[in-house]
Amino acid sequence: MAQKIISISTRGQGLYEFTGEAVSFVRANGAGEGLLTVFVRHTSCSLLIQENADPDVRIDLDAFFRRLVPPSSDPSMRWIVHTTAALTQVSIGIPVIGGRLALGTWQGIYLFEHRDRPHRREIVLHLSG
Repeated sequence: MAQKIISISTRGQGLYEFTGEAVSFVRANGAGEGLLTVFVRHTSCSLLIQENADPDVRIDLDAFFRRLVPPSSDPSMRWIVHTTAALTQVSIGIPVIGGRLALGTWQGIYLFEHRDRPHRREIVLHLSG
């Protein structure tokens, strides 16, 4: 089993793709068949797999989440007590088949930063075979 911690510097709320780092990690460890577990070590950001070819997808997804969950400073969110919890999952499992991540042609792995300020986020890559 191989593990690696990667760091992503965010500039504030939004999507940050790190598919390349995950692909390189799997390739460097010579995995044939197995499972890559991706885990983010924070609760004010989350992980998702989404299309990475059309930049409009990122724009639409960002707008969707902003509408779904307005900033905690928005008057409609006064009922919230804890304002920095994750919206989506903090762990994703991706099968490795023939030494490659079993992502679809246009799928990418993203960190979704929930906070407005820049942060340094740590993501654990764990490869089991």
